[in-house]
Amino acid sequence: MKKLLFLVLLSLSVSPVEAAERPNIVFFFADDQTTSTLGCYGNGVVQSPNIDALAARGTRFQNSFVSQPICWVSRTTILTGRTGRTYGLPDNPEATKPEVAETLYSDLLRKNGYRTGFFGKWHAKMPRGYRPEEHFDEYEAIFRNPFYKRQPDGSLRHETDLIVDRGIDFIKNQPKDQPFAVNMWFNACHAEDGDRRPGLHFAWPQSANGLYEDIEMYRPRLDNPATFEALPDFLQTSITRERYFWRWNSPEKYETNMRAYLRMVTGIDNAIGRFLEALEEAGLADNTIVVYSADNGYHMANRGLSGKWSHFEESIRVPLIIADPRVPESERGKVTEAIALNLDFPSTFLDWAGVNVPKEYQGASLKPVVEGTKPSDWREESYHEHFAVRNRIPAWEGIRTDRYKYARYFDHGHEFLYDLKNDPDELHNLAGDTNHQATLEEFRKRTSKTVDELGGPLSPLNGEFQKSTDPHPVAAAAVTVRPGKDGFVNLFNGKNLNGWEGDPQYWSVEDGLMTGTTDGSLKMNRFITWKQATIRNFDLRVKVKVTPGGNSGLQYRGAPRPEIDLDIVSGYQCDIVANVPQYNGMLYEERGRRILAHTGEKVIIDPEGRSWIVGQMPVKEFAPDEWHEYRVLVEGNHHQHWIDGHQTADLVDLDEDGRSLDGVLAVQVHVGPAMKIQFKDFRIKHLPDDLPLLSPEDAPIPDGSLGVKPQGRLPKNWKPPVYGQDD
Repeated sequence: MKKLLFLVLLSLSVSPVEAAERPNIVFFFADDQTTSTLGCYGNGVVQSPNIDALAARGTRFQNSFVSQPICWVSRTTILTGRTGRTYGLPDNPEATKPEVAETLYSDLLRKNGYRTGFFGKWHAKMPRGYRPEEHFDEYEAIFRNPFYKRQPDGSLRHETDLIVDRGIDFIKNQPKDQPFAVNMWFNACHAEDGDRRPGLHFAWPQSANGLYEDIEMYRPRLDNPATFEALPDFLQTSITRERYFWRWNSPEKYETNMRAYLRMVTGIDNAIGRFLEALEEAGLADNTIVVYSADNGYHMANRGLSGKWSHFEESIRVPLIIADPRVPESERGKVTEAIALNLDFPSTFLDWAGVNVPKEYQGASLKPVVEGTKPSDWREESYHEHFAVRNRIPAWEGIRTDRYKYARYFDHGHEFLYDLKNDPDELHNLAGDTNHQATLEEFRKRTSKTVDELGGPLSPLNGEFQKSTDPHPVAAAAVTVRPGKDGFVNLFNGKNLNGWEGDPQYWSVEDGLMTGTTDGSLKMNRFITWKQATIRNFDLRVKVKVTPGGNSGLQYRGAPRPEIDLDIVSGYQCDIVANVPQYNGMLYEERGRRILAHTGEKVIIDPEGRSWIVGQMPVKEFAPDEWHEYRVLVEGNHHQHWIDGHQTADLVDLDEDGRSLDGVLAVQVHVGPAMKIQFKDFRIKHLPDDLPLLSPEDAPIPDGSLGVKPQGRLPKNWKPPVYGQDD
């Protein structure tokens, strides 16, 4: 009865706006995107022409922020018009109160004649049994697990493109004389946290394949040791530091992941371009407002951090572009300094639709700002907070103005105060400066007042705060795992392929064994990859059994090649070749250098990339269809292989351009005869990242050393080159 009465009163309060005059609303919402990754915000590398064009004919907000920089809180704030502190339950502030969740802004639009759609990432923490599809005319949750979705015809399609496909279908089926509001909420540019393979960690849409490959990805200006070391301990050891080692800590990882991230941005832009074309073709563009923003910012190695969650500008600042084709020409293509919040979006959408904004909403309509008549009493400060996952992410609250930013980490007794005018990089904390105590006290009081207005202080932290990593772990690959007493980590649990990624057509668990099979029809080697981390220096042990004629290998420090296929890897390889002793246990390299050391050879690769045999070891035969233990030990640029304790390869790689010092671990089934290969007792010990690299002085090549015989058919008169004579 109460709900019915509410709807009656609501319908009576609606401003009488004719349907034909009400604009359509399109809301593109990205994930984990800071402003510095778009061309219109100054990035000179990324290709984002469609988003840039929206800015050129719309309004670009220079000071757009989120109230709480984490995915689900930001999204729920938009749906409900309330901050996390307000919409949350007292005993569970991350969950949404049932009475708040009952009516979303989309419900208010629907009840006032709008057709509404939602496609993409939902991720709002609603009450048990909540059905989001009941709050939209059309709804489809499309998540990133995995980003690439297998289609009925066997092809792969990225979730970004699927979301926009649904949006295009939505407008194609739009009834005439009815306004619509459609949300396309992307999972990009969020990393796939469970897949830390560089490149695939930021899995980009196929439309961006090949971009940025030859462009150097420069590290951010604030990525330096001094900036990181100035942070308090609870930030140095939190998730923001742990995930730095997932993404940015090595040059190879940084370059690969940054290119992949920018491809995600371009993939979104390409998809938006497709939608805008469809909007024009449907004759709807002239009365459709387009909004582009993101749910939070992102640390991209700046300050030695990754992710969001902090009080720093990189975390709370987001892009916001609004293109309203109805505003005068003079108001298009402008940049506004007005402070905008994600809290403002639902109020803005309702204002555009001529629907009265509920008094419970805590944001303000951006409509007058876009139209060029910013109210004289527009906000001059913004409130921000973070308390999600409080036992692992440091909780904080504070106030930001155009001059100062204040944040207090209340579980840790630490305060920050920055003079943004004189210190825009937030490097000098003034909280302990006696000359700024009056300002500090003023912001303390203003923050407390706002907290009380929004719902009051939170209860004390339940339990101890858990650190996620050491600030400088000995081995980056081990930051999220716990080795056994012997220092080894088990990579295969004997039950399933958790932690691994491969095509189930070729890879399975059989009798507790990791099993790869092929029927002999393969046209390309197929891999299964350990996706939990890249590896650098390590001691790998695994027991292997392969059928006669089988060909496989332990791929390490490899690079994923998604432009070829999702499971393809190239890199160093300890070959596993039944019945061919001179190849079994050799060192191969699939990125172009091919055989580096045949079985039984001690080899040094010179700085120019040429392989020279500097010693020999006996070659032994190991029977197929029996278990053998393979060992790979990699220390810096020194590689060694063993089978059953017998050394099969020993190589020093002095080629700075050709070698790799970091990459993924994989195993493969090979083109050729039908085969089965099985693995058990798959263990790795991560050795220190900073092991020294051997130099030419450490590994001299004796004159007279012969060159390694290259792979493939050679001329009948081929003779190996001789070091000192043919070099």
